[in-house]
Amino acid sequence: MTLTKEYIAQTYQTIQDEITKGLEDLDGKATFQEEIWQREGGGGGRTRIIQQGDILEKGGVNFSAVHGKLPETIKRAFGVDEEDFFATGISIVIHPYNPWVPIIHMNVRYFELNEQVRWFGGGIDLTPHYVIEDDARFFHQMMKNVCDRHHPDFYRDFKTWADNYFFIKHRQETRGVGGVFYDKLTPAKTGLTEEGLFAFSCDLARTFVPTYTEIVERNRSKKFSAAEKDWQLLRRGRYVEFNLVYDSGTRFGLETNGRIESILMSLPAQANWAYDFKPLPGSLEEQTLSLLKKDVNWVV
Repeated sequence: MTLTKEYIAQTYQTIQDEITKGLEDLDGKATFQEEIWQREGGGGGRTRIIQQGDILEKGGVNFSAVHGKLPETIKRAFGVDEEDFFATGISIVIHPYNPWVPIIHMNVRYFELNEQVRWFGGGIDLTPHYVIEDDARFFHQMMKNVCDRHHPDFYRDFKTWADNYFFIKHRQETRGVGGVFYDKLTPAKTGLTEEGLFAFSCDLARTFVPTYTEIVERNRSKKFSAAEKDWQLLRRGRYVEFNLVYDSGTRFGLETNGRIESILMSLPAQANWAYDFKPLPGSLEEQTLSLLKKDVNWVV
């Protein structure tokens, strides 16, 4: 079977259905509200938002398939001369109520300019408000398992890529405990066929629900204090800073006349900033900050 952009988009829509069902089952209270939208320049998508659930305070599982003309800024960033593009993918961000349950993000995407210029990108990363080392190790093992099924170097390379990408330069700290991240994967770069790269992206996307479900179930019933809730809101502030300053998906969406509500669904309902906050010596907050750095080996 020839791998077409239509087939890729259709499969990503199916995976969106699977993930929203899995998250509704996990939360047990709230359901996703869907909005179908059309992009003025071409294409559209399905935005699905969940709010005020039992576990999930705010989250989105979005699908898009858009096409049109590339702005000059994106052409320069991609290093291409072609103007017509097609892009499709799934983007997920989940913000939980409980500070002991982490934020999670996933994105898988396919981009095409012509028959010669086609690539895949994506990844999953975890942003705990409090870093629980056993959870971080479990998460990274799950990422390694799916990577190893497709290429022996993927986890090593994509883990390093995530460490470098999800880095808040002006804070000199990582956004969370990382995960895997990749972009512009092609057969020439990886040795896999386009069908193999697509299979990897789907396998990674389908790892999302079982991975996050396990981490949520470990922590959803933990009690928390007002001080721990305040810390959660400060960490959400760091998340906002990264997404608005550095995130390439946000930038691409804004510069290609994307739908603002869908692009900014990654932001939490509430976040705080405090002037020159310093955690208490020996506190769990200080311990978390000590682990927000690159090159932590979470998999033995």
